[in-house]
Amino acid sequence: MQGESTHEGPITMTRKGFGFFAIGEDKEDLLIPPEWTNHALSGDIVKVAPAGSYRDPSGRMPPREAGKVIEIVSRARETFVGTLIEEEGLTLLAPDYKKMYVPIVILDRGDAPLGYKAVVRLGEWAPDKQYPLGTIEEVIGQAGVHDVEMRALALGQGFSSDFPPGVISEAKRLEKEGRAILAEEAKNPKRRDFRNVATCTIDPHDAKDFDDALSVQKLANGNTEVGIHIADVSFFVTPGTELDKEARARATSMYLVDRTIPMLPHILSTDLCSLNPDEDRLSVSAVFTLDRDANIVDEWFGETVIHSDKRFTYENAQEVLDAGKGVMHEELSTLLELSKKIRTKRQQKGAVEFDTAEVKVELDAEGKPIAIHLKERKATNLLIEDFMLLANEAVAKHLSKLSGNGGAHFQSLYRIHDEPDADRIENLAHLLRVMGYHLKTSGAGKVTGAELNKLLESVKGKPEEYLVKTATLRSMSKAIYATRNIGHFGLAFDFYTHFTSPIRRYPDLVIHRLVKAHAGGTPITAEEMQEFDTLALHASEREVAAASAERDSIKMKQVEFLVDKVDQEFDAVVSGVTERGLYVELNETHAGGMIRIKDVGDDYFEYEEKNYRIVGKRTHKTYTLGDPIKVKLMAARIAEKELDFVPI
Repeated sequence: MQGESTHEGPITMTRKGFGFFAIGEDKEDLLIPPEWTNHALSGDIVKVAPAGSYRDPSGRMPPREAGKVIEIVSRARETFVGTLIEEEGLTLLAPDYKKMYVPIVILDRGDAPLGYKAVVRLGEWAPDKQYPLGTIEEVIGQAGVHDVEMRALALGQGFSSDFPPGVISEAKRLEKEGRAILAEEAKNPKRRDFRNVATCTIDPHDAKDFDDALSVQKLANGNTEVGIHIADVSFFVTPGTELDKEARARATSMYLVDRTIPMLPHILSTDLCSLNPDEDRLSVSAVFTLDRDANIVDEWFGETVIHSDKRFTYENAQEVLDAGKGVMHEELSTLLELSKKIRTKRQQKGAVEFDTAEVKVELDAEGKPIAIHLKERKATNLLIEDFMLLANEAVAKHLSKLSGNGGAHFQSLYRIHDEPDADRIENLAHLLRVMGYHLKTSGAGKVTGAELNKLLESVKGKPEEYLVKTATLRSMSKAIYATRNIGHFGLAFDFYTHFTSPIRRYPDLVIHRLVKAHAGGTPITAEEMQEFDTLALHASEREVAAASAERDSIKMKQVEFLVDKVDQEFDAVVSGVTERGLYVELNETHAGGMIRIKDVGDDYFEYEEKNYRIVGKRTHKTYTLGDPIKVKLMAARIAEKELDFVPI
C-alpha cells in the first residue's frame, strides 16, 4: 500500500472520531472511519492509503471512498489543557479542545487535585488501547475560577504569559540600557527626522502599546505630506537573539477579554518601541505626498525618528472633529478628508465592505461580566484603517519591485486572500435566487468584489440582511501569509502585506527588516529567505490559534453573563442550520447557542442544506438561516461555553 498510492497531509477529525483527508481539489475527501484512524488527531500530518469503499453500518451515510492512516508523521498538538477527573479508579484529563475526542489517562497525578485544570503532554498511545497516556506539565488552578479559565484558554492554544529566562534577561538589560541606546540612535543622521512635524497617535482608550503614528504637513503647492510612522521594533529585536526567537515562536499577541498576552516583553511593547506621546521614538515610515484627490504623487520608505505631540483615543479625536476646534483640529480634518477619498477609491476598485461589529464584554474587578455591547466604529477608526491599508499596499508593491529585480533568492512576505471557492459562490447564488436576489457571477462561480458590495448594499436594513451577510461571509476564503503573491480579493489589492503592527505581529517585523535591507541596511541572508515559507505557514497558524482563544474568551463571558437568566425569554436570530439543530444568536448580547433538532417542535424536521433551512414533515413549518426567533434559555454551561435554548 506504500509508494505511489499513499498521500501525506493534514487530517481533519470530527467529535465522533471520523477523519476526513483531502486528496486533491476536484476529488471528494477520503473518509477515514474511527477504526482506521490509527489514533490520529485533528490537524496531524499523516500518511493515508486508499482503502476502497466504506459502507456505514447504520446506513445513514451513502457509501464513499475511504482511507486508512498508515503512519502519523507529526502531531499538530503535543499538549492539551483540560480538567482532571476520576472515572472507574482512573485519573483522566477531560480535554477542553473539542476535537480531542478521547480523554487522556494520567498514571501519576502527584498532588494535583481533581477538579483542577492542567496542561498535559501527550505520551504513548498503544494501538490496542482506547485512550492515550499523558503526563502533567503544569497545574493551572481550580476549574471555574476566572483567572484559571482565561489562562487555560491561552495555554490551550500554546500561548503563555510567562517569558523564558533568556528573554527575561535580555529584557532586563534593555530596562537598564534601552533609553540610552534609543537616545543615541535618535541622533543617527541616516534617520529622517520628523520630530518637528505635527504627529499624533489614535488608538482605543484601553490601548497600552502604540504601533502607529501619523504626521501631516501642508506643502506650498497645495499637496499634503502624510507620514505613516510605525514602531521600529526591528532596531531592538535582531535575528539570533532570545527576544527574536520567542517573538517568532509566538508570531502574534493575543487579546483575551481581560488581558493581553504580548508577543514582546512590556519594556518593548509598552515602552521603548511604543510611540508614546512627548517622547522621541524610532520608527520605520512610509511617507506619501498626496494631491487634493489623495493620489500618491511621491512616496518614500525608510528609517525615521519622530516625536508624537498627542495621544488621541478614537473618541477624543472624533470630539475634536465634531466640535470643529481643539488640539490638532486642522491636521485631523486634513487626514479625515484624505482618508475618505482613499476609501472611495478602494470601494470603486471593488473592496468588499463587511462592516462586522465586534462584541465588547465589560468585566468588574473580579472578572465577572457586567455588560455586553457592540464596539462602535467611528469616522476616526476608519481614518486610521484607511492610512494603514494605504501603507501596507504601498510597502508590498515597493518590496515586490525590489525583490523581483533580485531574482529568485529575493523573497518577500505577502498577506494574500484568495478568490472565494467557486462551489460556495454557486451555493450562495442559489440561496439568493430562492430569496429573490440576483448575484451576478461569471460562469464557473467567479464573482467580483463590486458585485458582492452591490448585494450587501441592497439588503441593508432588511429582515434578511443577517442571513445574506452571514452566508456571503462564509463563502469567503481566509486571508493568510505567503511568499507567492496572488493579491488580496477582499481588499481588491494586487499587492498587500502587513507592515503597520510589528509590536503585535511577527510578519510586520520581517517586513521592516526587508524595507531596511533594501534601503542599504543589514542584508537579509539567503538562509533567512529560505525560512520565509515556513514562517508564513507558522504565522498563519498562530493567528488562527490566537483568534480562536479570543473568540472563546468572549463566548465564555457571554455564557457566564447569562447563567442567572435561565428560563428567561429572548429575541434572537437563526445564525446556523445543521442536521443537529438550529444555532441562534441573541439580539442584545450576541451570545450564541443551540436548539437541538428534537427540541425544535413536535414534528420530524428535515435539513435542506442548499436552502439553509429545516422543514417540518407534517406541519411544513420552516426555520431558515436569518429568521427572527423568540427563544427561552434552558441551560448555560460556562466550562463548555455552551447555551441551550428552545423556541417559544
